[in-house]
Amino acid sequence: MHPPLTIHRHPMCAEIIELFQKCHTDHPLGKFFGECTDLKIKLDKCFRQEKALKRKANFEESKKLKERLREYRIQNSETMD
Repeated sequence: MHPPLTIHRHPMCAEIIELFQKCHTDHPLGKFFGECTDLKIKLDKCFRQEKALKRKANFEESKKLKERLREYRIQNSETMD
């Protein structure tokens, strides 16, 4: 199972999504017998890479936010003294 194949939500995988959808259109019965399996595997790998990149970006953003919060707390503790 894969997430909805909307290109605007998965720009990194847009080309593979288009090829996969075209394969399903070109082979309406063959898709049930492995005709599009190679593209499905590529698509799954692309989704995993995309997810990993999003996690890394979220982690980096979280680190920056924590650092700003720490600096804010230090500044406020100095002004209250």
